Amino acid sequence: MNTVKHKLLQTWRWYGPSDPVSLQDVKQAGATGIVTALHHVPHGEIWPLEDILERKSIIEASGLQWAVVESVPVHEAIKTRRSNADHYIENYKTTLKNLAACGIKTVCYNFMPVLDWTRTQLDLTMTDGSKALYFNWLDLAVFDLFILKREGADADYSADIRSRAKDRFATMNTDELNELKINVLMGIPNEKEIELEALRTSIEEYKSIGREGLKKNLAYFLNGIADVCEETGINMTIHPDDPPYAILGLPRIASTKEDLVSILRSVDKPFNGICYCTGSLGAGVSNNLNDIFEAVKERVYFLHLRNVTKDEEGNFYEADHLGGDVNMYEIMKAIVAENAKRATPMPFRPDHGHQMLDDLNKVTNPGYSAIGRLRGLAELRGLELGITGNY
Repeated sequence: MNTVKHKLLQTWRWYGPSDPVSLQDVKQAGATGIVTALHHVPHGEIWPLEDILERKSIIEASGLQWAVVESVPVHEAIKTRRSNADHYIENYKTTLKNLAACGIKTVCYNFMPVLDWTRTQLDLTMTDGSKALYFNWLDLAVFDLFILKREGADADYSADIRSRAKDRFATMNTDELNELKINVLMGIPNEKEIELEALRTSIEEYKSIGREGLKKNLAYFLNGIADVCEETGINMTIHPDDPPYAILGLPRIASTKEDLVSILRSVDKPFNGICYCTGSLGAGVSNNLNDIFEAVKERVYFLHLRNVTKDEEGNFYEADHLGGDVNMYEIMKAIVAENAKRATPMPFRPDHGHQMLDDLNKVTNPGYSAIGRLRGLAELRGLELGITGNY
């Protein structure tokens, strides 16, 4: 007998009206929920109620629903707990109230210092001719040692990596070096990219904060917004570090099972949740994704499903959604079992996707072209259906 109450909620990240992938495209892909944010609002400023309503109306006019906010960025003043941190927390609380007033109550965010997700190459060619995002320690070392020229960077790389990075740097021309710099410093689409000098300044600031300080600052932030979240029914979901390693001298606090459990315990209230990202966590050489899900599943309010293939050095590329090192079948079985216990379906999105077919000839947001994600969503949808039999 079929005991599954409902299917997972299939969602799609959309960067707003300027996204090359339209809402009509999203509908044709089969998703019903939209994951978006007001990227035009500068970090730390209040999201105006009228702007939220305008975005919501555009989405609903297309027959879709705004299911998840990804993301309301946490201002660097909060992460570093500068003297004006409380001002930005108050702004954040007002934004949360405005979102809740519009019926949007799942918010994804990250607490990664300065940079969002980091890759060294955006167009690694796969054997089938499609292109994937890639993270390579050697390329990062070239950036760190010879472009950023970070003080003390030598200590973060083995003698072998340092030697190889020096040799590689000697062979790279100006265009190649500039492309590497752009890739590492890339921001979220439609938002401002970070400048090299700003990164140097931030790295210096985080030296005195360190990992423990960043953990305390996250707890301070979560405690600061707790009342609003509990009053409005907002669930916060922290996205894991991507990649799940300390890079460029910046601390990481959301990379392992222990990290995520610690975050939940630091402010042990139901609103404090996890965005379970199989790609980010899957890049960690020692991470067991099933163990991680079992440890935090009751507080998982949002799912990013993608796959990675990695090596022993920690280099990885983003693989097909049902390929790579992540056993998506076992993961989906665990997710389906948890979803069956929920009163409302858990939202997931096919995270990233290869640039392929006609999209190879288009300008697309890295990782967010249409056809690769359409393929991923179709595969994940079929995998769920095969497990549940829930037509």
